Amino acid sequence: MRSPRLLALALSLSLSQPLAAIASDDPMRPPVTPIQASKIVLVGDSTTAVQGGWGGAFCDRHVASFLACTNLARGGRSTYNYRAEGSWDIALHEMRSGPYAAVYVLVQFGHNDQPGKPGRSTDLATEYPDNLRRYVAEIRAAGAHPVLVTPLTRRQFENGVLLDDLAPWAEATRAVARELDVPLVDLHARSRALVQGMGPVLAMRTAQRPAMPEQVVAAQAGTTIGTPPSAASAAIATAPATAQDNAAVEPMGQAKLAFDYTHLGAEGAALFAAIVADELAQQVPALRRNLIP
Repeated sequence: MRSPRLLALALSLSLSQPLAAIASDDPMRPPVTPIQASKIVLVGDSTTAVQGGWGGAFCDRHVASFLACTNLARGGRSTYNYRAEGSWDIALHEMRSGPYAAVYVLVQFGHNDQPGKPGRSTDLATEYPDNLRRYVAEIRAAGAHPVLVTPLTRRQFENGVLLDDLAPWAEATRAVARELDVPLVDLHARSRALVQGMGPVLAMRTAQRPAMPEQVVAAQAGTTIGTPPSAASAAIATAPATAQDNAAVEPMGQAKLAFDYTHLGAEGAALFAAIVADELAQQVPALRRNLIP
């Protein structure tokens, strides 16, 4: 009969072994080394969400098997109502769950923080940057790593020049990133340069659905329109899409499958997801080996 003291000694020795190798029940098999997996959590609005944004393509195509990717972005959300409705609590739980070596949280807002969106809009000078600061602080408190993402550009043109209605929100995001020493994925700058280079007609291919013939004709002349020409509303038809037009196509929930200058179809999602992956590899070197170009 074995001595209780010897059994206790054997148990203590087994527990003291490092986790670098786990013995197999089969003596013929070599020890197994535990994996060191990390996770990315995406937080944002419809331009990041599945069906309308780049996030789905990013998780599907640009992360290796040692990097989990969870897309918690939702359509119609701003830095205010994403928290107010409880989505942020879900994201915090996701950050804390699982035995991951590291968790990275990408935060992209701005579209629905703009004026004219009741229940969503935030003050650019105060609320918007303060909300971003609070997100960063709580991500760090949860033991995760924040990454701020500037808002994806819209694709509206006037006389061949890409309009830039999101520039103030992009710059506010950059300022918070500098202030708090947070990695920044400058999707706004990269997407603007790309879309301007594409021009108004080619950029239409990134939308969820084909444009109306009247919209294509307008784009060929250099100016995009928000509403196809009609006898009832010629004034709206010949004008560039406005902030109110943008609000109308960004409902609470999933983006509708329709043509607009904000949301992305499969081709657009793939294009901008690749940009995010490239920027992330540059700004967060620890993730580089698990990101697929």
